[in-house]
Amino acid sequence: MKRYFMGIDIGTFESRGMLVDENFRVAADVSVPHTMDNPKLGYFEHDAEEVWWGDFCKISRGLLRESGAAPEDVACVGASALGTDCLPVDENCRPLRPAILYGIDARAEAEAAWLTEHYGAERVQQLFGHPICSGDTATKILWIKNNEPEVYRRTHKFLTGSSFLTARLTGRYVIDQFLAKGSFRPLYNSDGSKNEAECPLFCRPDQIADCAVSTDVVGWVTEKAAAETGLAAGTPVVTGTGDSTAEAISVGLVEPGTAFFQYGSSMFYYYCVDRLVDHYVSPGGNGSLKGGKVFTVPGTFCIGDGTNAAGTLTRWVRDTLYAPELAVQEQGGENAYAVMAREAAQIPAGSDGLMMLPYIYGERSPLQDPRAAGMIFGLRGNHGRGHINRAALEAIGYSTCQHLLLFAEMGLPPKRIITAGGGTKNRTWMQIICDMAGLPITIPEPYQCSAYGDAMLAAVGCGALKDFPALRDALPRGTVLTPDPENHRLYQEQYPIFRDLYLANRERMYALCGS
Repeated sequence: MKRYFMGIDIGTFESRGMLVDENFRVAADVSVPHTMDNPKLGYFEHDAEEVWWGDFCKISRGLLRESGAAPEDVACVGASALGTDCLPVDENCRPLRPAILYGIDARAEAEAAWLTEHYGAERVQQLFGHPICSGDTATKILWIKNNEPEVYRRTHKFLTGSSFLTARLTGRYVIDQFLAKGSFRPLYNSDGSKNEAECPLFCRPDQIADCAVSTDVVGWVTEKAAAETGLAAGTPVVTGTGDSTAEAISVGLVEPGTAFFQYGSSMFYYYCVDRLVDHYVSPGGNGSLKGGKVFTVPGTFCIGDGTNAAGTLTRWVRDTLYAPELAVQEQGGENAYAVMAREAAQIPAGSDGLMMLPYIYGERSPLQDPRAAGMIFGLRGNHGRGHINRAALEAIGYSTCQHLLLFAEMGLPPKRIITAGGGTKNRTWMQIICDMAGLPITIPEPYQCSAYGDAMLAAVGCGALKDFPALRDALPRGTVLTPDPENHRLYQEQYPIFRDLYLANRERMYALCGS
């Protein structure tokens, strides 16, 4: 009997699942699009029942149908989702409100400010490892406590996306220890136990999930879940993790000195290092980095965070400036993003003096400024939509390199860079990243994504792969891009302009937005 490993990931605008065979090749690949709700400025939500669980069930059945595999052939299941969400559920694991999404949702700004004053800067650093920001799930729980007391009263558990999926599959409430010790601070201690001293300010200790390792088999598919997903009852399920962690593992982020940048709706990074590092603030105005934490791979640590825009910025450019091409795409014609990539390649490095700041939804790393705003600077009559298009790609590139500069300032320059996510389909964009970094970058195969990582974690969980080095060795080599020296010099010269546009205009941004 052939064995398969199933991985399903829930993303911001799309969910994707893969069935991987014993040779770790993709036997089936199914995607389902969905929307993200934006009910108020700074509020971003998903309907967890319809989007998270609904997509999981559709994809699970689709994978079995497409592959022809029997439910009993699935040896293990792994799931990932948006890492730092907050979803309150009742005793039956039914959502009590829409899920509050990751750091892009900035509704808890008042809670973050109150906590900072309540604890003081020194204690905040001890408890959170960084200044409190929109990516901290504890602030979202406190927002529910302050603003939706009836929901708070009825909450049995406060979950993140992967915890919700695993709970619906198995009936067990667990969370990847990597997510718990990072995004859920200070609700968990460094050993993964619940922080009973600090929890009561936010919720009861019994209202959060138990810690486990991402590859631990934590339960088995229940009869009810089997009926909804098409899986066989009794199929093992691993803890699962956040989408960015799953994607990082899928491309080989398993050893120190390797930096991974994921270009999806936002840009998320993980940098695998050999030691624990503290929160760092650049003396040169390049921003700051959160302190490190224990990584999913045993014996390693990582620095990780994300921006608020990457694909969402290119999507804005598409929807604003490429409506005719989008209409052609919707009628079955060429993908509008392919047209954009081609046009951007025709514009020289530096976009003929046009520069953009990518902060159209505020910014997380490395600014941690939810009130930051986007900017188009240097606009002249010779500029067209192609220049704005390329300037948007370069804006995300500059933000990426801002992080690399911070790593170097900390004495941790990376030896290897891996990129992944939907943005890697745009080779013009990836070459811009490569030229800015001045280092070769590896682009994995298209199927190496969060869902593939989930399946590989499931393979480790059930023993088909011995450990993480074995997982790395089972991965394909991918494509390597090399930097253009002249473009690298140009981007190095222009980076200070990018940095200073924000620093010089920050207060004007606040004033213009009425903040």
